[in-house]
Amino acid sequence: MHQAGLLGTAVKDAKKYGWQIPGPIQHDWVTMAEAVQNHVRSLNWGHRVQLQDKKVKYLNIKGSLVNEHTVRGLTKAGKEMTMTAKNIVIATGGRPKYPTNVPGAMEHGVTSDDIFWLKKSPGKTTARLLTWCLSDVALECAGFLTGIGLDTTVMVRSIALRGFDQQMAGLVTDYMEAYGTKFAWECIPKRVEKLSSGALQVTWTDTKADQEHKDTYDSVLWAVGRAPETKALGLDKLGMQLNKETGKIIVGADESTSVPNIYAFGDIGEGRPELTPTAIKAGKLLARRLAGQSTELMNYDNVPTTVFTPLEYGCVGLSEEEAEKRHGKDGLEVFHAFYKPLEFTVAERDANQCYLKVVCERGGDQRILGLHFTGPNAGEVTQGFALGFQCGATYSHLLSTVGIHPTCAEELTKVNITKRSGLDATVTGC
Repeated sequence: MHQAGLLGTAVKDAKKYGWQIPGPIQHDWVTMAEAVQNHVRSLNWGHRVQLQDKKVKYLNIKGSLVNEHTVRGLTKAGKEMTMTAKNIVIATGGRPKYPTNVPGAMEHGVTSDDIFWLKKSPGKTTARLLTWCLSDVALECAGFLTGIGLDTTVMVRSIALRGFDQQMAGLVTDYMEAYGTKFAWECIPKRVEKLSSGALQVTWTDTKADQEHKDTYDSVLWAVGRAPETKALGLDKLGMQLNKETGKIIVGADESTSVPNIYAFGDIGEGRPELTPTAIKAGKLLARRLAGQSTELMNYDNVPTTVFTPLEYGCVGLSEEEAEKRHGKDGLEVFHAFYKPLEFTVAERDANQCYLKVVCERGGDQRILGLHFTGPNAGEVTQGFALGFQCGATYSHLLSTVGIHPTCAEELTKVNITKRSGLDATVTGC
């Protein structure tokens, strides 16, 4: 769906590149939704086939723990079955949360899980959508909804992309505002009511001005984070140690829980990144350890990630704020650059938010602590440079790398202006 939004922009760019596109361009939600949903179904089917090929028994049942070796399962038809095993692994992930303190939130709103399975558009092209933002998912959803032509507003309680580098977060939201997404900053929803017309009336408080406001929307999307699927698992009977605030399972470096023979990985584990690739990697390593094939533990440091907003943001390592906390401002050297992607030139697109920075130790070999990039294909760029973090990359390593011209990633190999210098960091020429 992010790609659908990007294509909307590409169609506009295409005219500048000589493509003659007659008539008004309109997006059809049903076509996109069917294609996306069919793709997900094919993935699920592929996983089932692989399990069967590997002689793994797959049971589509709801399970709960009886003890450290026993699981009780309940089928959709209500049939109960019991299974025993030497080791049990919990990898139930999480589900999107609703703001339970907002009356009407559950009755009238949808979550990020729901938006991908809607058979009809959340509204016509003039539809107004409100997204309540406490996570990167909110910005991603708002971005593609704007990209396909829907009037979208993001309501933000305090800051966007909490936990990410805040300079980069500001560039992402600045670009989104220029892209057409509206933002209601420092606002908190109070209630949602359905009017006789079918529209949703949202009442919220502007905390900055201490004022109450109302407006109507066609759809309200809640993106306030995810809650772990632990409540129905019977963990309390086993005395398993949980974080009382988050409900997540306390896990060791080897993914072990406080109950012998029971392991947990992925989003369900306290302090683990809520990212699919880390769960996949951790699961593979755990399987190998349990099978006696390896002793390797998951390394959760320097995990790369990308936020798939209209202007993508990729990062690996520490944010500038976190690096400053650990090393002090005088212990850092931050190299940065504003650049213009080649694909933005002919299309005459604003590149003011296309930016990169490399956070390094100031002394010694200038080890790279964090790398941040906003621009096209940020995930592809970040994935490549993430390898360097596993090898102890330094600033001199970066400079000795030959860039591929004319790519955006090339700009990272040329970055030479420091924040400390105060010089203009805008890239000019090749």
